[in-house]
Amino acid sequence: MSIKVLLADDHAWVRSTVRDLLSASDDITVVAECADGSEVAGAAAHSRPDVVLTDLHMPRMGGLEAMRTLLGDQPDARVIVLSGVLCQGSAREAKALGAAGYLLKADAPGDLPEQVRTVAAGGTAWSARTAAVLKH
Repeated sequence: MSIKVLLADDHAWVRSTVRDLLSASDDITVVAECADGSEVAGAAAHSRPDVVLTDLHMPRMGGLEAMRTLLGDQPDARVIVLSGVLCQGSAREAKALGAAGYLLKADAPGDLPEQVRTVAAGGTAWSARTAAVLKH
């Protein structure tokens, strides 16, 4: 059975690259893409993804607000923040909201499919740098 993923990032290049990386795995399918956080809840309601990968900084509505809206509608949604920046406050807020992980775009790209599988199976995926920041 294929793991369904929704991608939310305001950069088309990032969405395309992540989609290609995940689609190379036989068991992961990108079912929806959003260029803004305001699109996430509606796209998730329509596509029912197993995992949502969201950037933090997007126009109109950022990833944390999108996560808050999504988890208000679908409390069982599995969300991973995929960001270019590590901010202790944002990482703590994401965890408090119920994120299943916080990964950095600078992390090894080859690890992403397994991290998506782990989160889809009910686990978590926190980059080593994020985990270290959350300990302090």
